[in-house]
Amino acid sequence: MIGLRVLIVLFVVGGVGSIHASQFFERNNLAIDGYDPVAYFIEMKPVKGSPEFRTSYQGATFQFASAAHRDTFAADPSKYVPQYGGYCAYGMAKGYKAKIDPAAFTVVSHKLYLNYGDAVRSRWLEDIPGYIQKADANWPEIQRSTKVRE
Repeated sequence: MIGLRVLIVLFVVGGVGSIHASQFFERNNLAIDGYDPVAYFIEMKPVKGSPEFRTSYQGATFQFASAAHRDTFAADPSKYVPQYGGYCAYGMAKGYKAKIDPAAFTVVSHKLYLNYGDAVRSRWLEDIPGYIQKADANWPEIQRSTKVRE
């Protein structure tokens, strides 16, 4: 009986740990579609990462353009990961998760925000502070949702 209880506890704890695995939006098992999160800050543009330079963070796999970028990320991942798990920031402000286009990005106050596409990014740019405030308020509830708009 004790063995069964231990097994149940391990299963429950393991299940809780797996919640982080879905925190980040991934396509083809890669966060940000395989784009280098550090490049958005250093090069100020999206740069495709290489399978040669990968690391995991909170259950998501990130790719980098170089070993230096990978190591920079590994030293402080929270500084480089996209906000709202890499889902569309505008969608998050509107109350839902949506896929992203890695080229539709904005860096604001040293934080990376991704959008669904250029048209959505244009709307996002109209009121960034307001949308960030709304998205920040929505994220704690929505992050657990498994529904993602196409």
